[in-house]
Amino acid sequence: MRWLEVRRHSLTKKGAARGAGSHLSVAGVEVARRVGTSIERVRYVITSDAPRAQETAIAMGFAIDARFPAPTGYVAGVDHHDQWSWPEPYVRYRDLVATDGPLHEFAASQQRIWSAAVEYVTDGGAALVVSHGGAIEPALVACLPGADVGAWGAPFAPCDGARLAYDAGSFRSITFDRVGDATQRRD
Repeated sequence: MRWLEVRRHSLTKKGAARGAGSHLSVAGVEVARRVGTSIERVRYVITSDAPRAQETAIAMGFAIDARFPAPTGYVAGVDHHDQWSWPEPYVRYRDLVATDGPLHEFAASQQRIWSAAVEYVTDGGAALVVSHGGAIEPALVACLPGADVGAWGAPFAPCDGARLAYDAGSFRSITFDRVGDATQRRD
């Protein structure tokens, strides 16, 4: 069995200090450091090319092995942070991903990136993906199409994570790690 740890980037700066790529705030670095101490057996790390994702991995204490273009699952019919207003966000994403269209293609592309990342590690090891809200959620439902997504709860707040079991070329199960009160941390 191999593992894939998926994390949303940590808290970012606000206002004029935000800058291009939304750099982490001091609080974001502190949260990422704390979360990084709880992640075990990481042997391969891939992040989006956005500074906030790379800074999160480094603040967690990991070197970055590869980067991918900053993803967005915000496609036609899914506006920025829409998932926060949906009563069952993963059910909605499951239904949207099931249709043949841009979100289906996006989720499939993320699934391929995630599968390739976990293939880099040996049995018992873990890969880490640091990505973005609105990108992680549709990818999760694509990775676990038969799961009870109605029980998955809220979308990913900063530094929230999921650990997926991977065996024989496919994802098998998921556990969530919610860092804190998601309603205060949508940035």
